[in-house]
This record gives sequence, structure tokens and C-alpha cells, in this order.
Amino acid sequence: MISTRTYFHMDKTVSDGLPLPQRYGAILTIILGISMAVLDGAIANVALPTIASDLNASPAASIWIVNAYQIAIVISLLSLAFLGDMFGYRRVYKCGLVVFTCTSLACALSHSLEMLTLARVAQGFGGAALMSVNTALIRLIYPQRFLGRGMGINSFIVAVSSAAGPTIAAAILSVASWQWLFLINVPLGILSFILAMRFLPANPSRSQAPRFDLPSAVMNALTFGLLITALSSFAQGQSLPLVGAELAGMLVVGYFFVRRQLTLPVPLLPVDLLRIPLFSLSIGTSICSFCAQMLALVSLPFFLQSAMGRSEVETGLLLTPWPLATMVMAPLAGYLIEKVHAGLLGAVGLMIMACGLFALAMLPSAPHDLDIIWRMILCGAGFGLFQSPNNHTIVSSAPRNRSGGASGMLGTARLLGQSTGAALVALLFNLLGSAGTHTSLLLAGTLAVIAAIVSGLRITQPRVGV
Repeated sequence: MISTRTYFHMDKTVSDGLPLPQRYGAILTIILGISMAVLDGAIANVALPTIASDLNASPAASIWIVNAYQIAIVISLLSLAFLGDMFGYRRVYKCGLVVFTCTSLACALSHSLEMLTLARVAQGFGGAALMSVNTALIRLIYPQRFLGRGMGINSFIVAVSSAAGPTIAAAILSVASWQWLFLINVPLGILSFILAMRFLPANPSRSQAPRFDLPSAVMNALTFGLLITALSSFAQGQSLPLVGAELAGMLVVGYFFVRRQLTLPVPLLPVDLLRIPLFSLSIGTSICSFCAQMLALVSLPFFLQSAMGRSEVETGLLLTPWPLATMVMAPLAGYLIEKVHAGLLGAVGLMIMACGLFALAMLPSAPHDLDIIWRMILCGAGFGLFQSPNNHTIVSSAPRNRSGGASGMLGTARLLGQSTGAALVALLFNLLGSAGTHTSLLLAGTLAVIAAIVSGLRITQPRVGV
């Protein structure tokens, strides 16, 4: 446990980050927590048929094992980020670890689909607590001049965890039952909590903490919950009146939600931060880029198998260069942000990604593996060059006492972009059939170009955090 004296020292010199031995322990804590939270968003996908069979559930119903986790994260992310600003990011992160670990055990012990779905909802709240304040904590862990490196490590971990989800799930299922997909979180969660107690920094002291507005939290949950549910319903081919009703409800509640935020001194939805041009442009860039990424990653397996005749194993291997290139580029981009404007880095990275996406859309009918691989590398490298500087800019362009709100918006933008991208793929499949895969790649490339243009607009804004 860090002494009170150390806390006082950190409160006085928080902008200088943590001393080196403690910094390593703190970033390891973040790495473990975020890895678990991101992995559990994808790790259950591979096991859905097995889980559905074991729990006597239909394939359609078993989708809620995945959806419950994602919806819980989206509806609670901003509220938990606000609580981080109120009570401290360290405290929210520790609570998230406890909830995530306990609910992972509950998932493993579930003996019905209903019980597992409820456990996944609770697990999603734990995961949201970890995601809502992780970048705010990195702002406390790293000296301001090295913040880009911390963001690079964070982007690297998210990329690795996203890419490794199916592989880790397949490896666990080859030697154990599906319950171990969740049980593995228990020892990791306990280790993370011990590290959090020892190494994570406290928030700087403040004279007055912002007040939590419960009606805003309820309207936030309804707005984003209805949006994600509508997108999910549409993707699963539900009736258009149902989807329309969900969207109408989202628009009505969202209208009153935003109106309320405009009257609050410290809003839950950080509309005050969106008035900062650099912040709002970075959020817009993030939504567009993650939408493009998801459009490609959802449609590419169908494209490679249906149009190119590749097997499932070949498809998995051919997709691997994308996340690998992101993993390599993300830490490098974290270093470059100390020397190059984030708007320029983002624009260059997204244009590289767009070139890769358009090149994939224009593949010959019988391409060699190398033809596909270099295009995947372009996409992944471009996205990696963009992501770390963009995350750095979102967090550092906000006032330090609003780091939680900025961190929550960063995660919300990513999830909204990904959910929208997945829904757009479903729309194109429904409208165009097998041709929808090719159109999805063209749309992804177009969105990447739009994101690059928006990112380029940031060059006129002064650099921050360096």
C-alpha cells in the first residue's frame, strides 16, 4: 500500500507522473485490467455454439451472451467516468476489478442462459469501470511529456487483446470447458487488484467535487442503450417497426438528455468538452475510423471465404497481419506524438488505411496470399499510426480535472463507431446480398478518407500535452 506521504507528494507533482519503479507497476495494472475487459468482449463469440448447446438455448438467443456485455458497457461508461472525476479514478478502477472478477466467477457457475446473461450484464458494468478511467489514470501515471508513450502502450494492449480474443478462446476450448473462458479472469483479477492497491496513483485533491445527476445517468443509459439495441435488432433482422420504435425512443430521450446537459455546470455527457475544437474533431475522427475498421473486419471474412474461396483457417491467418501491424505501429506512434502534430499523424495514418481498404476492394478474382497480406498490413499500420495520437489528443485536450469525462467519451466513441459499422455491414448484406462485402470495403475506405480529412482539420489547432 502506498503511504499517505506518497499520496501527498503525488498530489503536489501529479503533472510529473509517477517515479519509475511505481510507474511500471501502475501501467502493468492497467494492462491486465484492460486486457481482460477487451478480451471478454470477443472471447465468448467463438464458444457461442458450445455454450448454447450446453445450456439448451437457441443460437439466436445465445447472441445475448455477447450483446448483454456490450450494452452494459455502453450505457454505464459515461456515468462511471463521471464517478471517476468525483471520487477518484483509482477507486473506480479498483471497484471495477472487484465487480469484474466476482461476476466472471458467476459467469462460470451459470447453469442457464438467463443466469449467464445477467452475469454478463454485471460483468459489463465491471468492464465499463475499467474502460471508463484507464486513460485518465495513464494521464496521472506518465509525465506530461511522455503521455504519448503511455497512450501508445494502451492502444497496443487494446489491439493485442482484440486480435487475440478468438485465438485465446480456441486455445482454452481445446483443453477445457467453456467455463474456463471466464474462470481465467479470477486469478488475473485478484493479481490486478493487489497491484492496484500497491501502485495506482490517487487523484489530485480538489476543493469541490462535481455532483452526480441521477436523471442524467438514467437518460444516458436509455439513450445509448436504445441506440445499441436498435442497431443490434437491425443487424439480426428484427421487424422494421420494432427498430423504428427503438430509434424514436432514443431520439426523444436523447433530445431531453442533451438539453439537460446544457444546463449543468459539469455535465455527464461532456458537451462542455465538445466545445473545444480539438476535442470534438478528435471524437469525430474516432467514430468515423472505428466505423470503417468494423465495416472491414466484419465483412472481410465473408469476402475472403465467399468471393476468394479461402477456408476458415486461411481466412484467420490472412486477417492476422492487420492487428499485428497495428500492434507494431501503436507504440511507435506514441513516440512520434512527442514530435509531430496528432492531426497530421492521424491524417497520414488514415489515408494509409484508406489505401489499404480500397486496395482490398480491388483485389483480383484469384489473388495470391501475398496480394492480400500487404493490403492488410497497410490497413493495420495506418490504423495504428492514427489511434495512439488520437487517444492522446482526446485525453490531453481536456482539463485535467475532466480526464474521466474525456476517457469516457473516448470509449463511447469507439463503441459507437464499432456498433454502427457492424450494423452497416448487415444493411449492405440485406440490400445487396453477396455483393455487400465488396461495397462494405468501399464504404470503409470512404469513411477512412472522411476521418483523415477531419483529422487534418486539427492541424490548425495548437498541439497539446507535449
